Amino acid sequence: MLQAKYSVDAKQTRFLSSYRVYGFKDKSSMLRAAIDHYEEEVELENLKKSADLYSEIYSEDDDLKELTDAAVSGWPSNTTYRSSPSVG
Repeated sequence: MLQAKYSVDAKQTRFLSSYRVYGFKDKSSMLRAAIDHYEEEVELENLKKSADLYSEIYSEDDDLKELTDAAVSGWPSNTTYRSSPSVG
C-alpha cells in the first residue's frame, strides 16, 4: 500500500475519527472507501451526462433515427443462432 500525506479540515478530521462507528478498522480504510465511493459517483455522473447528450443528439437527428430503425428492423427475428456441436 502506498502512503501519501493530505490535509483535511477539522470537520473532516472529526468525521474520520469516527471510523469505528461506520465499521472501518482505521481512518485510512475509511478514507479509501470514501475516495472509491466518490470516484464511482463521478463516473456515474459522467455516464448520465453522456447518455443525456446521446439522447439529445438522437432526438434532433432524423437521419440517425432512420439508420437506427433500419438496423433494428426485424430484430431479433432475423437473427439466427447456431448451437455448438455436442461433445460426445
